[in-house]
Amino acid sequence: MQQCQGYIEENKDRFLEELKELLRIPSVSADPSKKQAMIQAADFIRQQLEKAGADGAKLCEIDGHPIVYAEKIIDPALPTVLVYGHYDVQPPDPLDLWDSPPFEPVIKDNKIYARGACDDKGQMYMHVKAFEAMMKTESLACNVKFMIEGEEEVGSEGLGPFLEDNKEMLAADVVLVSDTSIIANDIPSITSGLRGIAYLQVELTGPNKDLHSGTFGGAVANPINVLCKMIASLTDENNHITIPQFYEDVLELSAEERKAMNQAPFDLEAYKEMLGIEDVYGEAGYNTVERASIRPTLDCNGIWGGYTGEGAKTVLPSKAYAKISMRLVPNQDPHKIAGLFQKYFEDICPKGVKVSVNPFHGGQPYVTPTDDKGYQAAKAAMEKSFGKVPLPAKAGGSIPIVALFEQTLGLKTILMGFGLNTDQIHSPNEHYGLFNFYKGIETIPYFYEEFAKLHA
Repeated sequence: MQQCQGYIEENKDRFLEELKELLRIPSVSADPSKKQAMIQAADFIRQQLEKAGADGAKLCEIDGHPIVYAEKIIDPALPTVLVYGHYDVQPPDPLDLWDSPPFEPVIKDNKIYARGACDDKGQMYMHVKAFEAMMKTESLACNVKFMIEGEEEVGSEGLGPFLEDNKEMLAADVVLVSDTSIIANDIPSITSGLRGIAYLQVELTGPNKDLHSGTFGGAVANPINVLCKMIASLTDENNHITIPQFYEDVLELSAEERKAMNQAPFDLEAYKEMLGIEDVYGEAGYNTVERASIRPTLDCNGIWGGYTGEGAKTVLPSKAYAKISMRLVPNQDPHKIAGLFQKYFEDICPKGVKVSVNPFHGGQPYVTPTDDKGYQAAKAAMEKSFGKVPLPAKAGGSIPIVALFEQTLGLKTILMGFGLNTDQIHSPNEHYGLFNFYKGIETIPYFYEEFAKLHA
């Protein structure tokens, strides 16, 4: 393993230049105009896996964007690690809030700035380079399979059928994912749980055309005004979600479990300063760490309608729209929650406007047991690379495919990420620390080594 770590150190600059090349590709899965960029990003990864020594590197065509698959089976008797990641990224908008162009990576303050730097190109590419280092130094301790998709940011709709159709090809002992974060660079952690998600778009229609707000204002329902009131009514004065039966399946943590999770360091004042806010906000009875990880949420992610151009236009709009997401906790089913939302939103819609609710995508919550062999291997690996025992941590984000790995392939997923919650993923000026990028490449070979020991 010393030789492997030496190879990593010797090739750090090249690894970074390759990552920059990948980050320059605008692989936005939500944008139909970026189809060619999606193929370009997928093929870049395929080529890099092939160069690193993987066998059978190929693009698997599905209904959506292609999946990159490659493998290296060194001994059928050894355990197999299935590496999952994604090459698609979030839209970069609003562009005017970026300090540098989102697809022109810039190194500043020992961080690389670009869309996808952390989520998930930077973290996914760590696995490609760690694999290269293990292959070049003949230190690969397990079999490995790579499955890198291009639809994670739009719900991974095509991946479920792909898993069903390729169970034998994807057979493994564990799934390894780096699409999460650590508490801090000096406080390593392993994500032991993810929230699920239900995502919808709502549309309100009032009059059959836009109207003059002077002539008709006060006499006809304004869909924007009504929509704002409806969204506001979805939470009460304690920021408790008002949808009937919304909480009936929520897994409540015991007092002991809440105490344990709150042992991880958290500086509330630094948190507020980082975000530029005077105070935090959320569900009564829970602190900031709990609100952002073990409690369900409901948020309006976008709202629009009427005239939004420069200057003034006195219009009473015909339509208003909003995008709404609900983060879910263990035992909550996204399909059930989407149905409850739709019924309630239709029930509270007043006469004078019509409502339409369209579900976009959903994902199940997920929990990784800390006594799992994969978790134990990740714990030992991070202790070797960081010099500290990592803490288990619940994450507030969602990776829809993780629950499907267990349902379809019968595999537990180990969420060994290296990002930070300050990396501004999904926001302008997304970045990823060079320390984190290299630390991930350093740690991954230790995971293979430890996982092989546990299966010996």
